[in-house]
Amino acid sequence: MTMTTISKGRSKKSRALLRSSPRKRGPNILPREAGEESGFDPASLYRLMAWLSPAFPVGAFSYSGGLEWAVEAGDIRDAETLRRWLAVMIGEGSGFCDGVFFVHTHQASAASDDLALRAVAELAAAFVPSKERLLETTAQGRAFVEATRAAWPCAALDNLEAVWQGPVALPVAVGVACAGHGIPCEPALRAFLQALAANSISAGVRLIPLGQTDGQRVLAALEPNVVATAQRALITPLDEIGSSAFRADIASMRHETQYTRLFRS
Repeated sequence: MTMTTISKGRSKKSRALLRSSPRKRGPNILPREAGEESGFDPASLYRLMAWLSPAFPVGAFSYSGGLEWAVEAGDIRDAETLRRWLAVMIGEGSGFCDGVFFVHTHQASAASDDLALRAVAELAAAFVPSKERLLETTAQGRAFVEATRAAWPCAALDNLEAVWQGPVALPVAVGVACAGHGIPCEPALRAFLQALAANSISAGVRLIPLGQTDGQRVLAALEPNVVATAQRALITPLDEIGSSAFRADIASMRHETQYTRLFRS
């Protein structure tokens, strides 16, 4: 038998197998196997993408986290200086702190530990360095709770309302919602930190200004910072939380008296 004959025989056999195989096997089996391997089912991914989308109604577009003052002061002038500023904020400033609060909130809510949940919620609200930063995180936190309870209600968010009547910081609100809907902490944390970085870049694109492509280059360059911050946040005890992004803290304070402003922080 020639090589051509063998090839044709195999080809006919393969086509016959494809015709005899039920078409429904692939679509029915593959998504379930993928979800089992990752522990992250499609419904959870759908919710997380919705909650951390710029379209989710928390008003994130109206806050800059002090970037507006940093641009006016000349600290941020282009894509590279924006990247350096945000790398510090994510790794050593509010981004890292919010990541730690997210982790401990998720753990407390998943374990139904109301005392721990209240302690984290109270500390997160008290840990902000300025009046505008408090407004930024708690206004978004409250909006997140209200929108999520309306569209994706769960017992964990109801319990948060019962356990803590004070201002709710954004990482606490998102952490409780993720725990309440069974979304694993680690992938949810990474998505949360990426959303924080993306929102800050969006403010920078409008303020500097930058082109949209440059903004995406900054986001891509920050990927290692987001991954490293998430890894640290996952293992940081609550009593070891701390920030060393002093210039960013000063920026959030100076923004309060800035003469012309586009953003609320």
